[in-house]
Amino acid sequence: MLGTVLLLLALAETGCLSPASVASRRAEALKKLLEVFGMEDPPAPPTHFKQPPQYMVDLFNTVANADGVTKNPDILEGNTVRSFLDKTHSEEMRFLFVLSSVAKNEKILTAELHLFRLWPRVTDGPKRHHFCQVSVYQVLEKDKPDTPGGKKLLAARLVSLQTSGWEVFAITPAVRDWTEDESSNQGLLVTVQGLGGSPLDPPPLQFASGRGHHESKKPMLVLFTDDGRRGASLPTAGFPGGLGRSRSTRSLDRLQPCQRHPLSVDFEEIGWSGWIISPRGYNAFHCKGSCPFPLGENMRPTNHATVQSIINALKLSEGVSTPCCVPDKLYSINLLYFDDDENVVLKQYDDMVAGSCGCH
Repeated sequence: MLGTVLLLLALAETGCLSPASVASRRAEALKKLLEVFGMEDPPAPPTHFKQPPQYMVDLFNTVANADGVTKNPDILEGNTVRSFLDKTHSEEMRFLFVLSSVAKNEKILTAELHLFRLWPRVTDGPKRHHFCQVSVYQVLEKDKPDTPGGKKLLAARLVSLQTSGWEVFAITPAVRDWTEDESSNQGLLVTVQGLGGSPLDPPPLQFASGRGHHESKKPMLVLFTDDGRRGASLPTAGFPGGLGRSRSTRSLDRLQPCQRHPLSVDFEEIGWSGWIISPRGYNAFHCKGSCPFPLGENMRPTNHATVQSIINALKLSEGVSTPCCVPDKLYSINLLYFDDDENVVLKQYDDMVAGSCGCH
């Protein structure tokens, strides 16, 4: 499908179509390309310059190279990672994350609360403890979170008072509840206590809030999901009918052996650079050339292609064509982008780059 989309875009930019058809064909091609990326409409770019969370940038660089091609398909458990910033903007340790952009068909795998631990307050008295206990609760009753039935413990552990940096807490059960019933999302409550649960006033440990701290340190929910969109089967033919290519070009293709050729996808050129963070584009590659008899090992033929080539060469059956030059290995790519709510999403798309070509 991607090859057909890119062909339509190329035709819109050349003289192969009448001027009246260029705009509609380009719109058709971009709509098809959005379908490849699982979208109906392109997200609106952020209203002002916005820096993506460093965690998401680092995760993209871990799973993909500079062109977005996946380094190792086993790094991510699912194919989507979403980040959400706290919506309360409160100095209190109450947090609310709006998850309306999560599709109903997405399977919730893991959810994490990321909090930036500030340097501890300096106190006049002697330091009796080097740790304190941090607990994360799912709020069940918005106005009564401190009542016995007003909250549910999600995670608790000892945190050092001698360093600063990110702390990550698993909150998967709460997020599963919220995605099943949006009205149940009353947010999270974080408490800081002494060893054994003793109260601390004021608490020596603070986390950066959504107000009064740099955007790079704001509380964040990171959600790992899978939308069920896995790779389709390998294509079995090239562009239908060789659309847009002259007879002489097609004849030249038949003289060249089957091999891989560059095929650039530039997101800025197609008007998507406002919402796609990384990559700026990638090389999809495409397969072109002939599969003449006899098929050598360098053409990576399947057994079926070898038999078809023999039948065609010996004219043993009417209507049997030569094998086609098509991708026989496909790689996934990753996009880091802003969605309609200006949340940053990392999404992996299967079968987007022709890794090698063969005669099939």
